[in-house]
Amino acid sequence: MSRIGKKPVEISAGVEVKVESNVISVKGPKGNLEFVFRPEVVVKVEENMVKVEKKTNSKLGASLWGTTSRIIENMIKGVSEGFEKKLELNGVGYRMEVQGKKMKLALGFSHPVEVEIPEGISAVVEKNTLTINGIDKQKVGQFATDIRFLKPVEPYKGKGFKYTNEIVRRKEGKKASSD
Repeated sequence: MSRIGKKPVEISAGVEVKVESNVISVKGPKGNLEFVFRPEVVVKVEENMVKVEKKTNSKLGASLWGTTSRIIENMIKGVSEGFEKKLELNGVGYRMEVQGKKMKLALGFSHPVEVEIPEGISAVVEKNTLTINGIDKQKVGQFATDIRFLKPVEPYKGKGFKYTNEIVRRKEGKKASSD
């Protein structure tokens, strides 16, 4: 049995959860989120808890049981607190700025890189730190990964995007030989 699936999800104060057929909608102070769950699981709202149960003992039902429970937990956390990812850009001449719903990046290429900021996500630049905020954990994480993919940190000089809590192991460069 899934230990994650057995645990009920607590509903925070100020958050409203509704289940209609196979759609769960969560409304909170920061916004609204909807999720269409699979028919292999059943979602019930009781008092201030959301319980997820599997319909059958199939392998797919067992695997979706805990996953659905955690997605609902992330939705509740998102509409009440929100999610945040921070990226750091290191390198001489590397710059980034937000202009409306677009980001302009100078990453050492022959051309500036422009990235569209997705709907429901906000990006703020302070010096060399990019802060990405939103209520959908998957969208925030995916956008942060897409930005990091443009110029991932390299191990020799440490140039590029890295998460603020990421540790980059630096490599030693070539040494001059003395023959």
